[in-house]
Amino acid sequence: MTPSTPAFIDVWYTTLLGWSDALYPASWTIICAEIAAAVLAVMLTHRIGLIVLRRMPVRLPLSRRLLEYASSSGRAVLVLYVTLMILHAAPDELHRIAMARRVDLLVLVLAATWLCLRCVRAITDTIVDENPATGADIARGTQARRIQTQARVLGQSASALVILVGLGLAFSTMPLMRQIGATFLASAGVAGLVVGFAAKPVLGNLLAGMQLAMTQAIRLGDVVIVEQEWGWIDEITGTYVVVKIWDERRLVVPLQWFIEHPFQNWTRNQTAILGTVFLWVDYRMPVEPVRREAERICRNAPEWNQVLCVTHVTDATEHAMQLRVLLSAGDAGRSWELRCRMREGLLDFIQREYPQFLPRVRTDVERVVAADARHAAG
Repeated sequence: MTPSTPAFIDVWYTTLLGWSDALYPASWTIICAEIAAAVLAVMLTHRIGLIVLRRMPVRLPLSRRLLEYASSSGRAVLVLYVTLMILHAAPDELHRIAMARRVDLLVLVLAATWLCLRCVRAITDTIVDENPATGADIARGTQARRIQTQARVLGQSASALVILVGLGLAFSTMPLMRQIGATFLASAGVAGLVVGFAAKPVLGNLLAGMQLAMTQAIRLGDVVIVEQEWGWIDEITGTYVVVKIWDERRLVVPLQWFIEHPFQNWTRNQTAILGTVFLWVDYRMPVEPVRREAERICRNAPEWNQVLCVTHVTDATEHAMQLRVLLSAGDAGRSWELRCRMREGLLDFIQREYPQFLPRVRTDVERVVAADARHAAG
């Protein structure tokens, strides 16, 4: 203090310094008591804050999800941060104080990583819930599936990035790990190449996931044919895609496979799809009755979307002709059911009305009889 400083300020400053020296004596008992009191105060404040926020009149979906998902991790971050402040205010001469600070910082970094992961999960789930892919509006359902796919894939990529950054920061808090890493890299420069080759599949799938999310080559619920298997995109993770096969099997495909190989996507731009039904009949079969019967079956079928139902003769061989019925349905599942319904209905119609015109093999009886007579005469 300067000579011009008033006496009462000088006394106050000296008293404050005395309290400060008494506040952090070289004793772990006092520090632990302070930490316990600070933790109780933080937890009480956190609890009161949650109650106030949950009772606020304006509650957005994201805010509700953040309060639900990040409550525990946020409390842990606050508690560890306050503890770290108390440890840093303690005297450096205290036994094991440096180790305690380092451990607290390490746990704080891990807790902050946990908090970031929960926030990413809250944002992803909020976007998915706000864009349901159900309902009769096909265009809205397609847009919802596109948004869901982008949210999930980007959310998983962000989570992987948060984990990598969090682990990097956690290891950086430990001097021993930094020294070991520096010594290892200095003594073996090829280690970087080894790590790069080892991480290539992970990084490749991560980049493939981001590319698929942006280009929308596949979305949740898309009907695809992968490795000659027909199914739906059931799940998209940060490293692989699960395809639900029609017979309830699950085909697990790496994300990078969809970038490097061709595949069929039946619902890329819309869910409506065309289906075909083929029948072989005799040449004498009239086509017009079959065409009228196919139209009648379509009109009575709930799977038909009332867009297309045409019948043509598409092939002919020396034994029979081929009839093709081209049908349209709202999605692949309805198309399958409509094709089966049409095939069964036309077969029943031909068997009932024109059984004599089913495919048959013709034989020239007169030529066979003449050949037999020549054989008998000889």
